[in-house]
Amino acid sequence: MSEVRIAAEQRTTFGKGAARKIRRADKVPAVLYGHGIEPKHLTLPGHEVLLALRTPNVLIRLKGEGVDELALPKGVQRDPIKGFVEHVDLLLVKRGEKVTVEIPVTTVGDVQSDGMLDQQLVAIAVEAEATNIPTGVEVDVEGMEIGAVVTAGDLKLPEGATLSADADAVVLHVINKQTESLAEEAAEGEAAEAPEAGEGESAEAAAE
Repeated sequence: MSEVRIAAEQRTTFGKGAARKIRRADKVPAVLYGHGIEPKHLTLPGHEVLLALRTPNVLIRLKGEGVDELALPKGVQRDPIKGFVEHVDLLLVKRGEKVTVEIPVTTVGDVQSDGMLDQQLVAIAVEAEATNIPTGVEVDVEGMEIGAVVTAGDLKLPEGATLSADADAVVLHVINKQTESLAEEAAEGEAAEAPEAGEGESAEAAAE
């Protein structure tokens, strides 16, 4: 995995007011922690952070006065409406060390025509070298029949990665398309027949 270099400034002002001032300048407050060091409070360029976070488990090289570290994003707060990054927690990592991260699970191919793919997990926890984190794991579902199941232990992980999740956890399975449709129709029918709240109480009151 390639590194993304981001300029980092150490900050000495804290609190909500200071954070708002940083964001108004199109920057992001961040905290770097790990390896027993005292947490470092940083200010990062907002646009560069936003671009970097588009890559899952991106490896960030923080460079600045008094700062020259490798880090992984471990916590990201975003504005719920506008989506911009409000704060980032960064985990300090060293070359050669192992870290546990979640990588995306994607599928290729199509199951048999009478079946429907039901994916239970879209990401899986693995352990990998901090500077060589895989971008994801792919599952070939071409021609899978109804009843087929893929567990975490069945995944063919990229070289250098080991499974951290429960090996028996169901990642995806193939269900009967017709059965699923019937179940949805039945649920819709029950919802339509259900009396509105208070309807039964009104009838009883009228009877009295």
